Amino acid sequence: MAFWDNLRGGATQFDSGAAASNAIDLTKRRPSVSLSKQGAATGNLRVNLSWRMRTSDIEGRSRGGSGLLRHPLRFFKPDVVQAHTQSMVNVDLDIGCLYEMADGSKGVVQPLGGFFGDLNASPYVKLSGDDRFGAPSGETIFVNLDHRDAIKRLLFFVYIYDQTPAFDRTHATMTLYPSNGPRIEIQLDERAPQARSCAVFMLENVKGDLQVRREVRFVYGFQAELDRLYGWGMQWGRGFKAGKT
Repeated sequence: MAFWDNLRGGATQFDSGAAASNAIDLTKRRPSVSLSKQGAATGNLRVNLSWRMRTSDIEGRSRGGSGLLRHPLRFFKPDVVQAHTQSMVNVDLDIGCLYEMADGSKGVVQPLGGFFGDLNASPYVKLSGDDRFGAPSGETIFVNLDHRDAIKRLLFFVYIYDQTPAFDRTHATMTLYPSNGPRIEIQLDERAPQARSCAVFMLENVKGDLQVRREVRFVYGFQAELDRLYGWGMQWGRGFKAGKT
């Protein structure tokens, strides 16, 4: 049986019912939360990236009503367009995770280069797959918090693998689903139209206390720039996704 089958039951309980309406939003004013103090520092932590595309029509509507006076039918257009098809969307957002273990070992989990990680062995971080088109399920990374003592820090980030930088065209959200307690949401709601990467949050083991801290720091480079920003000290080279050259 695949480990996804084992996780399916635990994951779905956060997608509906009372738990779905109970969320913690990490913002500039409230940037951090302790999983340990919430009793959520065990089991499998699910980290999901999802996004929807903005449209120029909606951007214009949000700035004022003058455009609606000239084009009243725009009022009836949807606010966002789900990114289901490649013809509709040229933005390929990917989730990744830089890890540093308690023993000093470091690495990355990401679609680029096929570094999918391992849930039951170091780094206890596993990427479920690569969603190229922003489907509602998005992309997901699992973290095995039963091995939290082996983890020093995890930096979760988002990057645009290719195409034109377009963070300003997306509504992106990273959502954490702990094994217990409310989900945690972080919106990538700042404008950085030329950025190619964004450090979203840090999961850090501080003397046994697992803390989630919002970052939302956009950079104009890729993983090497995030590495320098957070002092990971790794060597980086050009990589490719499976099926791309």
